[in-house]
Formats: sequence, structure tokens, C-alpha cells
Amino acid sequence: MSIKKSRRDFLKRTLYAGAGLWVVGHAGCTMPQMTARPRRISPNEKMGIAGIGGGGKGSSDIEAAAKGNDIIAIADVDFERAGKTFEKFPDAKRYKDFRKMLDKHARQIDAVTISTPDHQHYVATIMAMRMGKHVYTQKPLTHDVWEARQLTLAARKYGVVTQMGNQGTSFDGLREAVEVIQSGAIGPIREVHVWTNRPIWPQGIPRPSETPAVPATLDWDLWLGTAPNRPYNPAYAPFKWRGWWDYGTGALGDMACHTANMAFMACKLGYPTSVEAEAADDFNDETYPTWSIIRYQFPARGDMPALKWFWYDGGKNKPAKAVEAIRKIVPGKEIPGSGSLLVGDKGVLFSPNDYGAKYELLPEKDFEGYKPPTPSLPRAHDNHAGEWLRACRGEGKTMSNFEYAGPLTETVVLGCVAMKARTRIEWDGPNMKITNCSKANDYLRREYRKGWEA
Repeated sequence: MSIKKSRRDFLKRTLYAGAGLWVVGHAGCTMPQMTARPRRISPNEKMGIAGIGGGGKGSSDIEAAAKGNDIIAIADVDFERAGKTFEKFPDAKRYKDFRKMLDKHARQIDAVTISTPDHQHYVATIMAMRMGKHVYTQKPLTHDVWEARQLTLAARKYGVVTQMGNQGTSFDGLREAVEVIQSGAIGPIREVHVWTNRPIWPQGIPRPSETPAVPATLDWDLWLGTAPNRPYNPAYAPFKWRGWWDYGTGALGDMACHTANMAFMACKLGYPTSVEAEAADDFNDETYPTWSIIRYQFPARGDMPALKWFWYDGGKNKPAKAVEAIRKIVPGKEIPGSGSLLVGDKGVLFSPNDYGAKYELLPEKDFEGYKPPTPSLPRAHDNHAGEWLRACRGEGKTMSNFEYAGPLTETVVLGCVAMKARTRIEWDGPNMKITNCSKANDYLRREYRKGWEA
């Protein structure tokens, strides 16, 4: 369907509740001051989709959302980087500032994909949600703990369909692994180990001193967004931003929403009571360290006992400390670059990939002939984006909705806080407060650059 036809069709769509109250924001953008409800979409109806971030992961996210829908507009701060996506969707309007895009096409857009660097996830997502738009936001859901908590609350408030982009959640293998754990197959879980071969970008380095010219196609001010102002350098964009405190969440934030996802869901985890970090000597105030170990302590949950959780990152193939710890639990087992290990009283569940979508029960002799329990979780009919699109039409629910993905992300990035605090932190989850180190509470929420207040 063309953009022209979509514009004719927008008259069928529900207008904003109270959309008459607007104020002019940064760079001439209008920001909604009253929220709108999402319009009701019939199962066979095309939706209007907008993409925030068209290069890199944004390209595949938009393409996945385009199935059976209209791509109304795409925003990217670098038109060259988003060029191939623009070519795939020539009728889509092009913007550098997502705020202008959402404002301009407010009545045509039903749903938004958000695939920016981590530091921009929250402001783009909350704006879309307040406007009544369904949202698919890449992992980690947010850069900061406070932002994750706010999106968890927003999911309850705005009535939109949400999904975080940790696609392993929609793999049937992950859902089966969750059922196996919750059936008690390996007994109560008291220890979890999760590891990754990331980072695959520079960390443990100082801020560059060079100030090269900004590429002609890049709007550097918009790329910085909420982050403090600093000169452009290719050490930050387009790919290496994950290693910098101002923009990314390091190896932990990049991968734990994937690799720790199955265990977090299976063990019904919520707020940890404490978090402690160990890191390489190259730790500094600009970038994450080249390796880290994060130790979480979770309390008992119902009939599930207290649990120790270990995260390992760093190493070209796999973290050495992870190998050392895991070989003690499963001697002789080949250890992949990324994976997870859930240690129960009656056995071990070993997942040898990033997504928890494959698993084996150990020791093998104890589980010969084992049959998984009858499925209790819905099986995916499509990919992760497809599950979200169906839910937008009222068909089923998303499993990585923000009510789940918010607490998962909050837990993950709390590990970044522990790294930055350089001390063990004790966490009062319900009150979102670190109780033993007042200074560390400053790391729960960033101060946004002027003009980007959400």
C-alpha cells in the first residue's frame, strides 16, 4: 500500500484523546502533553509503522515490522548509514529527528520500532507510548535503572503493546527450557552462571583527544541526544558506542538481555538484594572494562530458594574465569563462547548459545529418556517481531513485554551501577534505592542534556 493511500485511510483511525494540547519543544518539535490511546486494529488491517533508527539493527527491525504493513516514515541521524533501508522503502518519509517524525505523522502511525544506541532508547520509547503507539524497542530496553522502571510503569499506564528486542524469547526452545526448570526437573535452583565472549568493540580505553570533522551525512547533535556534549570521533559512532559509559551499557547490557533471559524467566527472578562487580584494571570513567564478573544475590521467591547469579564477560573466545567456574560444575564439557548454566539440587541445565534456545540436562545418565513437560507457555507462530505485530492486532500477547523486559533490564543495568560504584551495593528494589552507598544512587539516573528532558 502506498503512502498516499495510507493518508486516505488515516481518517478511519481513532483520533487522539485530548490531542489538542501541545507545546513547542526542542528544535521546534511538538511534544504531546496529554496521552492518547492506541487505535483498535482489525486482524486483517495494515498498520502504519515508523522506524527510529534505520541503519544497523534498525534495518532488520523495520523490515520485520513491514510484513503486511505500511512503513510510513523512518528517522535516522545519518542518511548514508540508513541508505539501504531508505531504498527498500522508497515511499517512507525520511527524517533525522524522530521527534519531528512522530509529530508530523502522529495520526498515520500505529506502531514504532526503536533501534538506536542505548542512551536514546527511553526518550524515543516513552514519547511514542504517550502518543498511543505500540513499541518494539531493542535490547537493552534502557541505558539506566530509572528508565527501565519508568517503562515498566508506562506499560501499565498507556495500554500499548510492547516488546523488547531480545528475540530468543520467541524461540520455542527457550520456552521449553523455562517449562523444564519450572517443572522441577533438576530440582530447586541455587546457582546460575551466564557468560559471553563480548565485548567485540574497544573497552578499557581513554577518551580520544583528536577532533576530526563530523561526516557530512551525520547530525552529531542529534546522535548525542540525551548524552553530554562532546566532539565527534569515530571511536564512538557508528558501532563502538557500546563500550562508552555515556552511550552504551558494555558487554553486560548488550548481551545479558539475551543470554540471561531464559534463566531469569525460568527462575521467576525479580529484584536482587545485592550486586557486586569485579573488573579488569583498565576500568575507567569513560569506558567499561575489558572484562568483568558481576555477582547478584536474589532472595527466595515463593517455594524457590535464594539464588546466587554470576555473570562473566571478556575474552576473545570466552571469559577465562567462566571456564574455570563452569568446568568445576560440568567437568569435561566443551564450553562455548556464550551460554548459561543453571545448577539445581538434582542436576544441571546447560544452554550452549546466546538465546537459551537450546539446552541439555546433565549428567546425561540421570536424564536418559527424559520427556519435557506438557507445554504451559504459548508457542511462537512467527518471529519476535511477528509476535508483536499480532499482539498489536489483538491476537495473543508478547512475552518480552515491558512488564517483563523492564525488570530484566533493570537487573542487568544495575550490574553496570555496581561496576561504576566500585563496591558491593545493597538494593532496595521496591523503593529503587541503594541502601549502603548513597553516592551510588546518583548512577541510577542520568541528567539529560538540555532540550532532551523526557
